[in-house]
Amino acid sequence: MKMLKKLSSGLWRCISTSSCMSGKYDRLFKVHPTVREALAEHRPVVALESTIITHGMPYPHNLSTAKEVEAIVRAEGATPATVGVLEGTVHVGLSSEELDFLARSKMALKVSRRDLPYVISKGLSGGTTVSGTMIAAHKVGIPVFVTGGIGGVHRDGENSLDVSADLTELGRTPIAVVSAGVKSILDIGRTLEFLETQGVCVATYGKSKSFPAFFSTQSGFTSPYNVLNAEEAAKLIASMLSLGLESGVLLAVPIPEEHAAAGQQIDYAIQVAVDEARLKGIGGRDVTPFILQRVSELTEGQSLQANIALIHNNAKVGSQIACALSEYMKKRQSGPRGSSKMWEKNQPSKSKPVVIGGVNVDFIAKGTTKKLLFGQTNPGSVCQSFGGVGRNIADCLSRLGHKPLFISAVGTDSHSDAMLNYCEHMNTSAVARLQGQRTATYCAVITESGELSLGLGDMDIHQQIKEQYVSQYEEQLRSASLVVLDGNIPVSTIDYVCSLAKKHSVPVWYEPTDADKACKPFLSDSWKALAYTSPNLAELYTMSRTLHLPTPEVLPNSLEDVLSCAAALTRPLLEHLCCVVVTLGALGVLVCGEHEAGTVSLRPQKHRRKGRLCAVYYPALAVRSEETVNVSGAGDSLAGGLMAGILQGKDTDSCVHMGLLAARLSLFSPHPIAPSLTADAVHAERAHSQPCTKHTCLWMES
Repeated sequence: MKMLKKLSSGLWRCISTSSCMSGKYDRLFKVHPTVREALAEHRPVVALESTIITHGMPYPHNLSTAKEVEAIVRAEGATPATVGVLEGTVHVGLSSEELDFLARSKMALKVSRRDLPYVISKGLSGGTTVSGTMIAAHKVGIPVFVTGGIGGVHRDGENSLDVSADLTELGRTPIAVVSAGVKSILDIGRTLEFLETQGVCVATYGKSKSFPAFFSTQSGFTSPYNVLNAEEAAKLIASMLSLGLESGVLLAVPIPEEHAAAGQQIDYAIQVAVDEARLKGIGGRDVTPFILQRVSELTEGQSLQANIALIHNNAKVGSQIACALSEYMKKRQSGPRGSSKMWEKNQPSKSKPVVIGGVNVDFIAKGTTKKLLFGQTNPGSVCQSFGGVGRNIADCLSRLGHKPLFISAVGTDSHSDAMLNYCEHMNTSAVARLQGQRTATYCAVITESGELSLGLGDMDIHQQIKEQYVSQYEEQLRSASLVVLDGNIPVSTIDYVCSLAKKHSVPVWYEPTDADKACKPFLSDSWKALAYTSPNLAELYTMSRTLHLPTPEVLPNSLEDVLSCAAALTRPLLEHLCCVVVTLGALGVLVCGEHEAGTVSLRPQKHRRKGRLCAVYYPALAVRSEETVNVSGAGDSLAGGLMAGILQGKDTDSCVHMGLLAARLSLFSPHPIAPSLTADAVHAERAHSQPCTKHTCLWMES
């Protein structure tokens, strides 16, 4: 039993101690955020090669097939990780634009183990072969790799010594390769002998031991073993990894019978193409692309359709195996008595919050005199911190025990490196690092008392948080417990998320960043999909004006008039929103929504409300002016604390108090979100603070 536990834990060390799992990536490897997150959470991932895109099929069949294969992997519950080399960097997981680039490229190279150093050193691009993909998958900790067919010993290989690097890679890289056997243009008997010499475990997937030959279910040779289903295949892979062997496993999946009927015609075409290649003097790495293209011509596209069918089938089977391996390891780590909870801790919860918004590197210049004089140098101090409304809220939620997926964009500069290091406690796997872009920076000049005097921002990169990028995280958005949008992101992204959230009944919180951006969801019907929003009075004015609602000519001054005006302006919004939180700065907060038990209900309503509406005023907690260090993150801390309370199912008073305590801690810190912020710090009893008092309850027409 002790040995079994050692082997089991050794397996997860084998998978999870790669650079990818620690978040410290080799500069030569770029892991797509969805792949990085799935690996970090021990969810199933399937590696996919890219020579099929660059050399296996003509455009546009190559691009459509690549996207179809990724869709099949997702449909089976796994995350696809197509591997390719772009401008000297190995990408594990490709965006839609990167797939399109490889599919259209006329200069893409075929990248095997031997080619990697040269292609990287020259900054070139190419599709990875089986061996190249295996190296990348193993590097980042992906144990299952799906391809069409592997290379092998070429005919007359005993004389030419033409043996594919795929076979030697299988002999030294512990990866499970799911393929349709080897291409029938090869010497299959010698290929199996060579695999045996390399110590590679070979098994046919299914009831038969017959070794498939790509377009045919039978090659005339048999595999040493067979596995009946995904569960048996998963156990085989787990055993290979647990033993610490340096060789891999080849799982040969026969082409579906309905597509194998044309096998004889295709085999005849292959013989013709092989003869033509020999007559034309085509050899080496050019043989396979030539033969596949010629066979497609001779069979009038029938071989292409069979090729696509077997790749689709391999993707389905390989994804099922990856999912079965994931489940098997979950049970194995738990043990028969559930003694270990390691796996459960690494599994994602069924629903997590998602925050979409901006990242800023902030430079805060604080004067040390009562009055700042413009046009000359003032004495003061300057410090750097990390802000951005979206980042701040994600930071706050992370410190309060809710680690949201944070979707944003930064440049590839020193600012982004510093920000990612500072935010190691957050889930930044969905933060895109964009070449040629500057990480957003913000410079604030504040007075001795902490009030903002002047601010300058370089925020153009926030417009790169586009719908196309965010849609890669649709699965996480559909199942989120709460989606938070900040006003920095493009209108089209807001519209996309709101539409998706409405369809799947996901609550959305819109956090406007300033009066100019507060209007974004209200330019269309997207605002009707919101559950919460937290504007200040000026932002609330903008929302109302965008909806062509009547608004006062000037902002009120007295507290009584402010509360009355804010309550009136929120009334039309509450036809669709659950709650509007009007932030009043040093005055406190006004919470508006449906009345429940003497306060406002914070639970999202699936149907139109029928109860009475009210607005409840909570004054701010007392803070001495000399204690205030920085006010820039107080509003975001308030919102984040409120959200944390809602996610924990706390009552409204407790949620508001958590927000007010988080805001007060922010005022005492040079950072927008105080590093001292913890769940204990905002717990009323543990924070040695009295529950917040409600002063004014304003009733609105129901």
